[in-house]
Amino acid sequence: MVAGAVADVRVPRNTTRSLLPFLQQANIPYTILISDLQQAIENQTGERSHRNRRSLSGYNYEVYHSLEEIEDWMHYLNRTYSDLVHMFSVGKSYEGRPLYVLKLGKRSRPYKKAVWIDCGIHAREWIGPAFCQWFVKEALQTYQTDPDMRKMLTQLYFYIMPVFNVDGYHFSWTYDRFWRKTRSKNMRFHCHGVDANRNWKVKWCDEGASLHPCDDTYCGPFPESEPEVKAVAHFLRKHRKQIKAYLSFHAYAQMLLYPYSYKYATIPNFNCVESAAYNAVNALQSAYGVRYRYGPASSTLYVSSGSSMDWAYKNGIPYAFAFELRDTGHFGFLLPETLIKPTCTETMLAVKNITLHLLKKCH
Repeated sequence: MVAGAVADVRVPRNTTRSLLPFLQQANIPYTILISDLQQAIENQTGERSHRNRRSLSGYNYEVYHSLEEIEDWMHYLNRTYSDLVHMFSVGKSYEGRPLYVLKLGKRSRPYKKAVWIDCGIHAREWIGPAFCQWFVKEALQTYQTDPDMRKMLTQLYFYIMPVFNVDGYHFSWTYDRFWRKTRSKNMRFHCHGVDANRNWKVKWCDEGASLHPCDDTYCGPFPESEPEVKAVAHFLRKHRKQIKAYLSFHAYAQMLLYPYSYKYATIPNFNCVESAAYNAVNALQSAYGVRYRYGPASSTLYVSSGSSMDWAYKNGIPYAFAFELRDTGHFGFLLPETLIKPTCTETMLAVKNITLHLLKKCH
């Protein structure tokens, strides 16, 4: 490990008492972030009252929802808001689950520009799917009263994919809360899954990705090897003339990132994208004072190849962003449900800001 580096370690309950004296004797500074990790996991996945979690008319947007619940919610909206919502599938996952997308917007004209939003590329980042659901709720509830929302839904379509990595997300609820990848099988290494954000055909498996199937950043045997990535890439290619913005939601780091991820270079429309990012993080901060860093992903976060954001930009979508939502490491992937509302509220301001910036036709 590099001197001065920080490591995030999960320790079994029965070894904690013996580990702490060792750290103290070795003069290794440490901080206990979550004293009982298993309890924190059970707080999020444990059984709640049937009504609290599953009643669709009174759907609770301030708790995390399983894949089954999210899909039931999507079907409900498709039936209930048929004037603004159209639900469809872009394909099937490795394990055969449908890859559902909601098309949101007023059918005011035959051709409209569009914004693509996806959440849950990485299974353990539960705040992502929570935000996608929050965005849809806000759009439907404020369409009549908020002039900005009315403008957005009248002039644009939004394609919203609440759970990109459906197999991995389901696995994170049922077996391993910290699972990241898809669930495809690798027979040679007996490891499951590919990093769905390293599997895109843009500098595939270069820096920041791994060729080893057991690694969390495994890029896969070839670009678009994962049916989830292939299906979404096919849809985006087919609609690339219509889709003007690509927004992907991750956690955690409190950052708003734009291309490039795979190299240190300035994108051609830097001024427009930088301006949109600057205004978005300021709008976000206005809610609760939470500060987001923003900039090119390579220099702001780290270099990574084969990302969906870079692929979208390279395929002609001029506004491509990746959000890294709350927090900066205290709770990490286990962001408490009490922080869903503030996180989604502030992120909503940023997304609306980017969308309105897009409609101003910055060149």
